[in-house]
Amino acid sequence: MIADALPGLDPERVRFVPHHVAHAGSAALAAPHPDSDVLVLDGRGECRSHLAGRYEGGRLTVHAGQALPHSLGLFYEELTAHLGFQRSSDEYKVMALASYGEPRFLRELRASVGITPDGGFRAGPVDWSALTKPRPADQEWTPDQTEWADLAASAQACLEETLLELARWLRERTGGDRLALAGGVALNCVANTRLHEESGYDEVWVQPAAGDAGTALGSALHHAAECGHPVEPMPGAALGRGWSAEQVRATLDVAGLPYEEPADVAEAVAEHLAADGIVGWFQGRSEYGPRALGQRSLLAHPGHLRNLERLNDVKGREQFRPVAPMVRLERATAIFGRGPVPSPYMLFVHDVAPEWRDRIPAVVHVDGTARIQTVAEDEHPLTARMLAAFERRTGLPVVVNTSFNTAGRPMVDTPRDALECFGASPITMLAIGPYVVRRPGWRP
Repeated sequence: MIADALPGLDPERVRFVPHHVAHAGSAALAAPHPDSDVLVLDGRGECRSHLAGRYEGGRLTVHAGQALPHSLGLFYEELTAHLGFQRSSDEYKVMALASYGEPRFLRELRASVGITPDGGFRAGPVDWSALTKPRPADQEWTPDQTEWADLAASAQACLEETLLELARWLRERTGGDRLALAGGVALNCVANTRLHEESGYDEVWVQPAAGDAGTALGSALHHAAECGHPVEPMPGAALGRGWSAEQVRATLDVAGLPYEEPADVAEAVAEHLAADGIVGWFQGRSEYGPRALGQRSLLAHPGHLRNLERLNDVKGREQFRPVAPMVRLERATAIFGRGPVPSPYMLFVHDVAPEWRDRIPAVVHVDGTARIQTVAEDEHPLTARMLAAFERRTGLPVVVNTSFNTAGRPMVDTPRDALECFGASPITMLAIGPYVVRRPGWRP
């Protein structure tokens, strides 16, 4: 089969790894603990949409799977398209919209979606138009459009219920106490938090590149483990390209922009954020996966509610979408509850303590939650130092963190990308390596 698909390659040197096995390897073999149960859910891969199994000693035992056309990923994709968003791309918008609604269509969806006794599930076709009319793609969403928010809330609740039952079935089968997740559905951080809280597992770990981008890593890890090679946990998500100070300076010189080299870029950024500027933060290697994790981020002051609107305007996003907080690890549990801590990959939601909601309103979603990233000093010393400097100035150990890009564009990767985004949007400072570029004429 490999020789037919990839003519010219030596079949002795090429191995085929099934799609969901690759996802499973990317989760369980990259997780911080050596043995775990693994649950994979996405739209489709070959002829399946789900795998439930366990890795032990580097070996995978598959306990259940689900054949197409039943797919929780496609169920959510169809709703995404019905709500006027781009399928297989904008599902995170549906998750955000769900917080504005009530699950009043849940009974109807349960008739089509649910777990089966063999550890799989049914996800029959849903006549979404029978529940609400389609939302035109060019129509701006406003809070009074409750029927679409209610439909999103219903689908989100249905997905969460089904994932919980699948996880509980797997845990009962294996007796495991740790669960690793991958597949596009594993990027649903609201559902991940319910699994953390209610599945019965002591630990839930999610691959930060849970979508198909993670399958290359998973294929390599799975094959390495099969061959008896040692496999180690992921050291973090900063696995992309990095740029030296000399390379950054050369790009700035070519651009002809005035720039500074402050004694400490962390202190300079903290001062600018405290004055309510918006900072493009370009530091170290770029992130592996879709979340901005303090390598390629836009940062802002969380204490001003208007910064949610400002950042959505900078990025050209819908105003119902939240932005996330970055918080020093040692301060996280005093501000955020329910979800797991540490949470370094921004893949769970946490309740914001009531006494903090008015202090950091820009990062509090309409339902009182936030999708946090915890920052440990030993892993990200520069970012931790910036957060500490910001807290000294404001009393807040949190800053707004969203991806360094504009709507429809990938996150910046190169210094040139960062300069182009800075030039095309109302970012007031660019912190790029040890240098800062300031927006001419900006005043706090």
